[in-house]
Amino acid sequence: MTVPLVIVGCGGHGREILTIARAVNATIGRPRWQLLGFVDDRPSEVNLKRVQRLDVPYLGGTTWLAEAPPDTHHVVGVGDPRIRRAVADRVDRYGVAAASLVHPDATLGPDLRHGPGLVAFAGTRVTTNVTVGRHVHLNQNCTVGHDCVLADHVSVNPLASISGECRLDEGVLVGTNAAVLQGLRVGRDSTVGAGACVVRDVPEGVVVKGVPAR
Repeated sequence: MTVPLVIVGCGGHGREILTIARAVNATIGRPRWQLLGFVDDRPSEVNLKRVQRLDVPYLGGTTWLAEAPPDTHHVVGVGDPRIRRAVADRVDRYGVAAASLVHPDATLGPDLRHGPGLVAFAGTRVTTNVTVGRHVHLNQNCTVGHDCVLADHVSVNPLASISGECRLDEGVLVGTNAAVLQGLRVGRDSTVGAGACVVRDVPEGVVVKGVPAR
């Protein structure tokens, strides 16, 4: 069955997600996703031109979803976890279901449990007994080890590595090439900077960086 899909956000992250939907369609040999277009409340002129080059229409602001066909799904194409949470909360009021998109080159454990809105980019590797919340984004070539819990709106950026039995609370961002070592917890809305190595629990609402991360 072909499912109508709208991407929320015309920026680079949203346009990367478009490539996932197209890769899924190409791999299964039929259109799993019918790409209706992008919505964005404040698109820049540059991003509107970039969307136009992808041959997918800009539909208007997020209020477009209020009148969307009942079988329409959406995916929030926003990289920043806290902004993604705000956008998702706003879009949820329109009653449009959230789609989960998994690139054909991602590997997800058979016992993965996840909420709506998961986006797994090419090269994502998730092993066993992992639980993932709503609107979690796993970017290119990141890894998530056994028995981890990733709460709502978490972002794991490209090449980041989450070791086994870790917990990332809501809104956490783990930067590119960063590592969180075995059994650690990163608190709500905290950011692990690019290239950092987390060796102890991180409290909520902070930014840590460096090796070891401080």
